[in-house]
Order: sequence, then structure tokens, then C-alpha cells
Amino acid sequence: MNGGDEVAAATPAGPPPPLEWKFSQVFGERTAGEELQEVDIISAIEFDKTGDHLATGDRGGRVVLFERTDTKDHGGSRRDLERMDYPITRHPEFRYKTEFQSHEPEFDYLKSLEIEEKINKIRWCQTANGALFLLSTNDKTIKFWKVQEKKVKKISEMNVDPSKAVGNGSVASSSNSSAPKPYLANGGCTDRLNNSPGNDFSIPAGGFPSLRLPVVVTSAETSLVARCRRVYAHAHDYHINSISNNSDGETFISADDLRINLWNLEISNQSFNIVDVKPANMEDLTEVITSAEFHPNQCNMLAYSSSKGSIRLIDLRQSALCDSHAKLFEEQEAPGSRSFFTEIIASISDIKFAKDGRYLLSRDYMTLKLWDINMDSGPVSTFQVHEYLRPKLCDLYENDSIFDKFECCLSGDGSRVATGSYSNLFRVFGCSPGSTETTTLEASKNPMRRQVQTPSRPSRSLTTLTRVVRRAGAESPGVDANGNSFDSATKLLHLAWHPTENSIACAAANSLYMYYA
Repeated sequence: MNGGDEVAAATPAGPPPPLEWKFSQVFGERTAGEELQEVDIISAIEFDKTGDHLATGDRGGRVVLFERTDTKDHGGSRRDLERMDYPITRHPEFRYKTEFQSHEPEFDYLKSLEIEEKINKIRWCQTANGALFLLSTNDKTIKFWKVQEKKVKKISEMNVDPSKAVGNGSVASSSNSSAPKPYLANGGCTDRLNNSPGNDFSIPAGGFPSLRLPVVVTSAETSLVARCRRVYAHAHDYHINSISNNSDGETFISADDLRINLWNLEISNQSFNIVDVKPANMEDLTEVITSAEFHPNQCNMLAYSSSKGSIRLIDLRQSALCDSHAKLFEEQEAPGSRSFFTEIIASISDIKFAKDGRYLLSRDYMTLKLWDINMDSGPVSTFQVHEYLRPKLCDLYENDSIFDKFECCLSGDGSRVATGSYSNLFRVFGCSPGSTETTTLEASKNPMRRQVQTPSRPSRSLTTLTRVVRRAGAESPGVDANGNSFDSATKLLHLAWHPTENSIACAAANSLYMYYA
């Protein structure tokens, strides 16, 4: 009888409609003509697992924390909210919480190298007892931070007679007394104390009748205190490009160009080298590690990408030193397509696991690729991001833009992916079966002004950008034959997707822009 209903239910639904993105907030927006300070440029963005906190790091070594406010403003219990006849359609809103200096510039005397304070990566750890924990790293040193609200303690009573107290807390006394000098029981003379220039108060004749110790009370005021709990140093010869927490909550990895180390959060003076791609002779070096990340659910699995465009999935149960990989993901290049730039643009700058751990997203210079970890024959989907820049690769090589490292991110439900581009643009692609969603947005208060829907085909560019915002000191934007304009001086490298909602935070120089759909 219900057969018709069952058939209808079994019919696969079409791809979700494209999202309409709206501006939410901006922090650190520059006014017209304001000079950009190098130390203020954002270099890392990360949401925590709940999405209630957001952290950013900058080139000046600072970490800034933001907390979500819209979830606290509803009022009433959850049961009361469920009884409401209308749904609450509020988008995530954040406010500044605190900031602290995570890293300082250092100097390596053995190698005569300056170690800059720039924050390369931030990763949130599990919260405990109302405190926030996070890892931050620069090129060489990883730090484990605890951020906690502490109640302010104040001194309520001093060892003075309140009836004789004056404005600054000292006791009034006559300086021209003709009385004989009183002596204390232990033989000391109060005159010496009275005339001592370092004393704020004078002891009355005969001493204090009773001794009242200062009383310290805890006030209702609270202040946020960031404390560095541990420092993980001296374990990397090359620049750290990635850190990633394990799902076991106890360990994390750090990766540089040639090695990946496994750490225990509680032990800062010892790490285990689990991947080492350094050849016996450095002249034989053909590829370097560019990014590494733990599987979100399986604590024994991790993936790392290379400058040759390959991704290796390794299983820590196989051996202590994971020289051999469990799976290799790479796409074979088309015959006859090799050029001087082939290896440069194939280098993967970032990889991210989907929330369920089934899919893996990678970003190289030209494309975004989505991989199924159960299928190593090739990517499930390829999204063209910079195809329109292919004729300009020579110019991009000359000004080093071809080496820019763009990050990527996935939505919490895994149905969309996003990455940054030039001219402060970022792109959102639908990756559900049958989806053709391709949206280009600008990091500004009007994100849709450059948005143009075009098919996601390799032979065509994704956007038709007809104009570009000229910034002071920016290079002249190039325009290709299709009218695509870009400004290689303004690039959007860092962005993060809220773990549970369609909300994106992205960094345009020193400004943090937030959007929702």
C-alpha cells in the first residue's frame, strides 16, 4: 500500500541549491589611506570543534581569540526555545575575547639565522574545566597555551588604623613632636622608622595596639589570562609547515620540509620521528613535505602531501618509522602537457580531511581536488580555480606569486569546499553529486559584487572579473583575453569554514571578514 511512498522516498534528491552569501562582520578593517603594517597581516585562522571560538595568528607573533555571542543571547531554556512557533535564524556572530603574544623574534646562533615570530598554524585542543587550550607554531617552535578566566584578587584591609588614614593610605603624624623618642620592646627606635624616606606611613608612639594582616579577597571581576604551559622546541631543522591534533586528545604531529614528528602534549622534551624523506645525499632530493594532517576519527591514520602533487596516507600501526605508505593518491599528468611550470604548479599547499574522514581535500596552485580515501586511482572531483592564469605563469614566476600557498576548507556536512585566490577573492564549490555550484566572492562588505555563475569546466575560467579594486602600492592587475582581472599583490591565503554552519572566516591582509549563508 505504501509502495508508492517508498519509491518516492528512494528517489535521490537533486543537489542542494547554491548558497547566497551575506556579509556578517569585519574585524580590523582599514580606513581609506591607512598604511598596512606588516606585523598585522593575518597568517593563520582556525575555528574550534564547537565553532564557539575562533583564533587568528599574525606575522607579529600574536594570537587573537574571538568568541561567539549570538548563542548566548536567546535567553530561556532549550525547552522554551523548542516551544517557540518560529525558528531562530541567527547567523554566527563573534566578538573580540583576548589576545596574547605567542612568539617573539629569535636568532639561531649556530646557523646565523633569524627566526621570525610569524604564526604559521594554530590548532585548538580539547577544553577542560572551562579553560581553552591551543597549539601555535612559528617556523621552529611550537607552544601549548592555556587561556582561562581568573577572578581578580584585591587587598581589602591594610595594617593601618583607618581612623588616622589619609588619602594615600598613610597615617597622619606630627613631624615636629617634642616628646621623647619612644623605644620599642625589641630595642628599636621609631624615630628612625618615622624619618626613613622609603616609608609610606609612620608607626604611632608605642607601636600598634593590635596587628592586622592584609586581607586578600576575591572580587567579582574576572580577567582572561593566557599562560604558556609547554614549549616544544629544537626538533625541526627546517621550517614547520603543519601541526595537527590527534583524535586521541593526547598526541599531535608537527611537519617540516623533510620530517614529521609525533609529540605527546604532556612531554615537551621528546618527540618521535615517524616520517623522514631526507635522502642520504641531499642532491638526490626530489620532493619535500608541504602539509600533514591526522585523520579526524582514526588515531592511527594520517596523511601528508608533497611538492610533487602526491598525497600519502600512512598507518602508524605498520611500523615505528613510516617510510612506506598505506595508500598513494596522485593524478597522472596528461601526455604532452609537461612544461617548465608543471612541477611548481603541481605542488600541494594544503590538505584537509572532511569531518567524517572519508574524503580528503587538496589545494595546488591551479585546482582544488577532492579525493576518496578508498579510491586511489584519481580524484573524485577537480575544481578549476586559477585556470585563467595559465597564460600568465611566466609573469607569476617572475614575481614569485606562483609559490603562494593557498589554504582550503570543507563545510561541516562535506557538501561544499572553499579556497582563496587573488584580488582578495575566495571561491566556493558544491561537491555533492550533480552540483554545479561555483561562487566567487570578494572579501569586502559587499561579497557578491564580483559573483558570476559559470560552469565548472577546465577549458573555461570560473569567473569573469570585469574590475578590480585598486589598492595603494598594489601592482597593476593583469587582464586576460576573457576579461579576467587579478591583482597578485592582494591575495586571500587563509580561510576557515565553521564546523556546523555555513559561515566562513577569511583573512584579507590585516582584516578578518566573516560571511554566512
